[in-house]
Amino acid sequence: MIQNEFNIEDYKNQFACKSAELKNALKLYYTGPLEEFSSPTKYYRMRAEFRIYHEKDTAYYAMTEQKTGHLYKVDEFLIGSKKINQLMPELLHCINENQILRQKLFCVEFLTSTNGEAVITLIYHKRLDHIWSAEASSIQTPLRACIIGRSRGQKLVLTRDYVSESFFVNDRVLRYRQTESSFTQPNAEINQKLLRWVNKTCVNTSSDLVELYCGNCNFTVVLAPKFRNVLATEISKIAVKSGQHNLMANDIRNVTIVRMSSEEISQAFYGGRRFKRLSGVDLKTFMFNTILVDPPRAGLDKHTLGLVSQFDRIIYISCNPATLVKNIGVLDETHEVECAAVFDQFPWTKHLEVGVILRKRQSN
Repeated sequence: MIQNEFNIEDYKNQFACKSAELKNALKLYYTGPLEEFSSPTKYYRMRAEFRIYHEKDTAYYAMTEQKTGHLYKVDEFLIGSKKINQLMPELLHCINENQILRQKLFCVEFLTSTNGEAVITLIYHKRLDHIWSAEASSIQTPLRACIIGRSRGQKLVLTRDYVSESFFVNDRVLRYRQTESSFTQPNAEINQKLLRWVNKTCVNTSSDLVELYCGNCNFTVVLAPKFRNVLATEISKIAVKSGQHNLMANDIRNVTIVRMSSEEISQAFYGGRRFKRLSGVDLKTFMFNTILVDPPRAGLDKHTLGLVSQFDRIIYISCNPATLVKNIGVLDETHEVECAAVFDQFPWTKHLEVGVILRKRQSN
């Protein structure tokens, strides 16, 4: 991570190298054009987490040096959003002025949005009580942020535990609730570009979509109007709740969310295994031809790959090019890559977000 220098030419070279590495890795399966979506070099990350380092009666932000494991003090976080950088010194001042807030505090998490909203989570090695709540409540207004307190087995939400986010895709304004402790795309500008790309790759159809790992319905909200019906699956209770809210907030009425893992939905499709969580959902009434997957870094397991291979069209969003290419190697027996794009979700790192569209091969 680069904190002090953000040379634009260095960034362009690094992004070009990452893109070239992906092209080389994909060359057995795809040699067409690779769309490239770069990121701002600063102020792009909407969430951040810091350790709290105590020196006598003063607290500091700290992070862990990856190579050595040593803590180092952090005064600014230039890859973080402008809201995070504004809040960091203001919050630290409040903490150092208040012993109740400072005592046994060991971690601070920031969650912000492009709308200027913020949630700050203070995490402690102590039980939080009404005295802590009163002191924490008193700093919310001057900070213009919502405070949450956490300790082992305890979560105190003083106002709310989410921020509201908006993205613009074509002529639509998409509204999302992004909840503390639930996964959200960290780079807001790249996420908006990713949503626009996914929207562009899909045409309106009278068939249905199944989406695995739907999270808070980040992609569902964009794609639902293009399909007759959508079946979306997600294992996290918090994400499902946020997703249901986001569908209502965007007046999306053709989506069914079920809290199931990819392995379970594969069993439901293949083996006909019955799940209580699928009560009232008849898979036979859907006319699926497209599947969207956005798996964790480990990629798709063999059971999910088997399910995915049955669909005419696959939208694969990956945060790990290595497992993506490995999965494409398996899917190459039934599908070919139609188009691909790279999104620099994490500038100044080796990580790269990739979007790939695969279509079923025509039978000879």
